[in-house]
Amino acid sequence: MIAYVTVGADDMALAKRFYSAFLPALGYELKPGPDKGFSCILSQQPGQSNAFPDFYVKSTFDGRPASAGNGSMIAFEASNQEQVRDLHSAALAAGGFDEGQPGFRDSYGVHFYVGYLRDPQGNKIALFSDNPNEPGREG
Repeated sequence: MIAYVTVGADDMALAKRFYSAFLPALGYELKPGPDKGFSCILSQQPGQSNAFPDFYVKSTFDGRPASAGNGSMIAFEASNQEQVRDLHSAALAAGGFDEGQPGFRDSYGVHFYVGYLRDPQGNKIALFSDNPNEPGREG
């Protein structure tokens, strides 16, 4: 089980604007962090010891500029295709960059609906739904 994911950011205000545009709709609460960064924590359900994974945005530990990992991507699951479209649009309006409009991809499952973007620092983000109760890709 993945407990947390951390990405670096040089402009914390811009990063917070970007992630605030879609993470609260997915159940994350944004909280200030101890080192000018912030934490995004999933709501804990009654009887649940922890709600994983947490997502952190922080300044780099070595003080050098933050950079995106080549080949790295963080995927957040939405509840349905409409939410993928809405959150992708909101994230772009909040300073993100398009890496692939929401839709089906031939190389994934018939119900896998995904939109790709980059955060202001260049980290690749996927917003997806794999809801079998919604229409799937033809073919």
